[in-house]
Amino acid sequence: MAAVAKPDRIDTFSTIHNWESADYEPTLPVSEKSNPLTRHIDRAPASSIVKMLQACDAEMFLEKSQTQYQRLLSEEMVKTLMEVAERVRLILKDPQDSLVVLSGCGTSGRLAFFMASGFNRELQRLNYAPVYSYVIAGGDRALFSSQEAPEDDPTLGALRLKKVSEGKKRVLFVGVSCGLSAPFVAGQLDFCLRHPDVYTPVLVGFNPAHQARNEPIPGCTLTFHSVVTRMEELAKTQKAFLINPGLGPEAISGSSRMKGGSATKILLEVVFSASFSRTPVTFNLILQHMRSYEKALDFTYSHSQEIAALMEAAGRSLQCGRQVCYLGWGSLGLLGLIDASEYHEDIRGFVSGGYKELGNNEGDLTLMGPEFSISHDDFLDGVLPRLTDDDTVLLLYSDSDDIDKVAKLAHRVREKTSNIHAAYHQTAGDAAAKQDDINKLCSSTIIFTWPQETPERLQHLRELSTKLLLNAVSTGAHIFKGKVFKNYMIDLQVTNSKLYRRAARLMQKLSGHSESECEEALLKAIYQVDKLSEDIATCSLETHTHTAGKAKKVVPLALVCLLSGCSIKEAESRLEQQPIVRKAVEACLKSS
Repeated sequence: MAAVAKPDRIDTFSTIHNWESADYEPTLPVSEKSNPLTRHIDRAPASSIVKMLQACDAEMFLEKSQTQYQRLLSEEMVKTLMEVAERVRLILKDPQDSLVVLSGCGTSGRLAFFMASGFNRELQRLNYAPVYSYVIAGGDRALFSSQEAPEDDPTLGALRLKKVSEGKKRVLFVGVSCGLSAPFVAGQLDFCLRHPDVYTPVLVGFNPAHQARNEPIPGCTLTFHSVVTRMEELAKTQKAFLINPGLGPEAISGSSRMKGGSATKILLEVVFSASFSRTPVTFNLILQHMRSYEKALDFTYSHSQEIAALMEAAGRSLQCGRQVCYLGWGSLGLLGLIDASEYHEDIRGFVSGGYKELGNNEGDLTLMGPEFSISHDDFLDGVLPRLTDDDTVLLLYSDSDDIDKVAKLAHRVREKTSNIHAAYHQTAGDAAAKQDDINKLCSSTIIFTWPQETPERLQHLRELSTKLLLNAVSTGAHIFKGKVFKNYMIDLQVTNSKLYRRAARLMQKLSGHSESECEEALLKAIYQVDKLSEDIATCSLETHTHTAGKAKKVVPLALVCLLSGCSIKEAESRLEQQPIVRKAVEACLKSS
């Protein structure tokens, strides 16, 4: 890849409060801190939002500083990746009795599925038996929609791991929890630690070990912190591995689908690709591979003006109550599904081949509801007839896909709306003739022209590029919709213990009220009451989060009540009059 000029940063660490300093939001782990680079992202134009996102993403590759945080490219991290790659090699030599299991919750679980299925396909292409499996909290339903409640169940996590690895003599378990916090993953790691004759645990996350969640998990004696402490001891003899570089806070506080998801993909692809290599796994091999992702990041953001224009189009659709649809092919289409799963009410993903392309554990889930209809045929039957110029459609494909089929679908969409866009990946010197036809049908086309590279690595770089693009578009669109206040997602769901605590902290930060006052207001909004009964006050956290799953705009309601002293019904009325949540909250903050 040719060197890419980096746009001017919108801020630098020399002019703002460094998130690494001990006195910056000291009570929060890195994964929950707000990023100083994006403190005004809610008021920024699209071009500035893209620059902010680039600056945040670039923090993944910062050199190691004098602080406590390991880095993605630090010597210790690269050596750990080398050691894990050697463990994977052992499993590849004995596929009959061995297994690699990837597991996580939410986006981490979706990426576990994405990489397990992708590397199994690569093994089959090389005439090897598949050795990768995945577990996601909530099962395959969670691939397409939020299923946060199972994330709080460590026993379920352990049972799922036990079931998927039944009969295997050697299992490398990779648990991903960006904040070192998910009880589901903690239960799985604990299970591995109790069965060391079979399981070697690997933990991937992005907080230092001492910031692992130390809150007791209901129903058991574990904390995530206690599990990490045991793993740290075993890591000294390579019986367990911690891969936890510091990435810096997310652009939108706590939104680990962004940097956390990207770094997860980078780290695990580097490990698994190195294990395939016929050459020895060397320090330079790992480091060079990691650097290629950094170049891919810079290359992606060299298209920042085009990304900003696409973000604006998506934002206009959401502002007028319409939707954004991703129509993708192959692994790029799967990334569209993963990005859309966070926002399935107003962003939908569809992939060519549907569940046949997916190859998920539980097969076709179409009967579970409209959000589980994921094929292009489902789009043509259920969405296209209602499409208008207020909807945004984005095509995601590359020169390895059937361009004739892409053009055919683009024609069908163009008959219903002119608001159609494309993101196309090609290799230098291999431009497809049919692409000109697609360009004429689209309002805009972002063409990523990549240098010659090995097919596997080129695909991984294209995937990262597509993920960064989609994260930018969906995040920016929801900023324009008014879902973000400063750099916090204000209208977050409160459907597990992590999100419940995050909501209470956010209310405390924005309102200046005490922790107990904020929690009381939150419970009133969850249960739609102006006075808490003793029954509600004494309910378990699990009951609170289960009830919150049925409610809408819980945090905005609670904040409006807290700031204005009004009733729940009055707060609902205010939010109906001003549906842009950020503006409703701002009005209350000013009046209070």
